[in-house]
Amino acid sequence: MNRAFLIGNLTRDPEISTTTSGVSVCRFSVAISRRFTNAEGERETDFVNIVAWRTLGENCYKYLKKGSKAAIIGSIQSRTFDAQDGTKRFVTEVVADEVEFVGTKPADMDDGGAEFTDNSNAKPQATTKLQPIEDDQLPF
Repeated sequence: MNRAFLIGNLTRDPEISTTTSGVSVCRFSVAISRRFTNAEGERETDFVNIVAWRTLGENCYKYLKKGSKAAIIGSIQSRTFDAQDGTKRFVTEVVADEVEFVGTKPADMDDGGAEFTDNSNAKPQATTKLQPIEDDQLPF
């Protein structure tokens, strides 16, 4: 199984491009702080490259920017390529299947009518009270 679950902050604005066949691809990286501290008592940070394709990539490019917090679900992928100087380069990245935009929308972002709300100060909604049920009434 190859599945990665990440939550981090974008280290730079997303970049979008199109393949020769017209498919959109968006690339960005996220900074993720480790849960533990090192010998000096500091939390280290990992920087993970993310690739999002097609509509998901277009939405990432449109709604994310440097500093945005995002939750990413995807798979880890390694690849190699020859650099312009002739050396072989190895790249490990996460190919996103899902990206959740965590937090509120920045005020300066044009969202094309999309709605972002912060319900942190909202009053809790009333819920119906649960009624006890006997075991012999369960359908299973």
